Amino acid sequence: MALLMFSAMVVLLLLGFPMMVPLIAGAFIGVVELFGTIDKTEFMIQQMLGGIRPSSLIAVPMFILAADIMTRGQSAGRLIDMVMAFVRHVRGGLAVSTASACALFGAVSGSTQATVVAVGTPLRPRMLKGGYKDSFVLALIVNSSDIAFLIPPSIGMIIYGVVAKASIPELFIAGLGPGLLILVMFSIYSMIYAKINDVPTEPAATWCERATAVKRALWPLGFPLLIIGGIFFGIFSPTEAAAISVAYAIFLEVIIFRTMKITDLYQVALSTGMVTAVVFILVGAGAAFAWVLSFAQIPQQILGALGIDEMGQIGVLFTIAIAFFIGCMFVDPIVVILIFVPIFAPVVEATGLDPILVGTLITLQAAIGSATPPFGCDIFTAVAVFKRPYLDVIRGTPPFVIMLLSVSVLMIFFPQIALFLRDIAFNK
Repeated sequence: MALLMFSAMVVLLLLGFPMMVPLIAGAFIGVVELFGTIDKTEFMIQQMLGGIRPSSLIAVPMFILAADIMTRGQSAGRLIDMVMAFVRHVRGGLAVSTASACALFGAVSGSTQATVVAVGTPLRPRMLKGGYKDSFVLALIVNSSDIAFLIPPSIGMIIYGVVAKASIPELFIAGLGPGLLILVMFSIYSMIYAKINDVPTEPAATWCERATAVKRALWPLGFPLLIIGGIFFGIFSPTEAAAISVAYAIFLEVIIFRTMKITDLYQVALSTGMVTAVVFILVGAGAAFAWVLSFAQIPQQILGALGIDEMGQIGVLFTIAIAFFIGCMFVDPIVVILIFVPIFAPVVEATGLDPILVGTLITLQAAIGSATPPFGCDIFTAVAVFKRPYLDVIRGTPPFVIMLLSVSVLMIFFPQIALFLRDIAFNK
């Protein structure tokens, strides 16, 4: 049955169908094989509806909407200007500013693709003018967007938390450590690159200019303070934080900055609705597919064949990391999370692994895979946004992928990279 399900999915993918169709088809085939009649497909429909029922998923469209409003307004630009004012004068400062801007915008959007657009669009021309090669610029933007998948609010962590029934606030806090570590590594690499290639530095901003930049960014800085601070201190849940971020975005762009009108929100909401519809169909289809896999005990068969029960915690973590990294190189990260998390859930529980550590590692692998050839979704976002050939976008990728994978290895051997702040925040 498993072979038939996966074969049908591969064929449909090769024929060019969107990922939701192979997922639904695979689940449908499984139901027919299990029950011997299509009269039982109501079980699959129930599972699809059940997959989108958790209230935590309400946060997904809210964060997407907040990010869309920010991108169309001035908030994203003001955050970028503030970072630039402090580090543009150091060797590689423009590249460091770009990576830092991705981290800051990630603290608002939680989306890698939104970060590629919001940060890459204004900064790529400036970096090219500053003497950086386009291959480096594209790779930096695409891979720095991975930080947005780890810095809360992370859409990937929300999906994982729903599927694995893990604490989303704990996941959010745990993502800070690896996200900041990646930012430091990218910054050091950028400085070394700039020195080797003799990239000129920009004039240092005066303290008056820095003060002005900070003042202009004070309102947008309220986003990470509201989201991370509110969750950290237990003032509100991630879902409530998402709703507050939308209200705050509207307040800034409509009332404070006046870059948008109330009537403009209709088009923004329409765009968010289209993206959310795709995400929720994937979530529903993934839930149905995961139910079929679980009912047929396919995960136990696959993992038993791999001999994962004898691997121990380190071996299990490496297996999970490799599986998610490879999967996200070919398929959307949300789909991979929906399919693979239920497969590995029994082993994670049996080996006593911390689900928060596992979720952070999975989120990182999903982010890396989404920026890695051949089919990482962020690569194609960059191709579309910057109108550059595929090979140009991926040419400078290898050093960044190596750094990202090294963070994954460090997390496996030193879990406190992810769990230190979580343990402090939640008194573990």
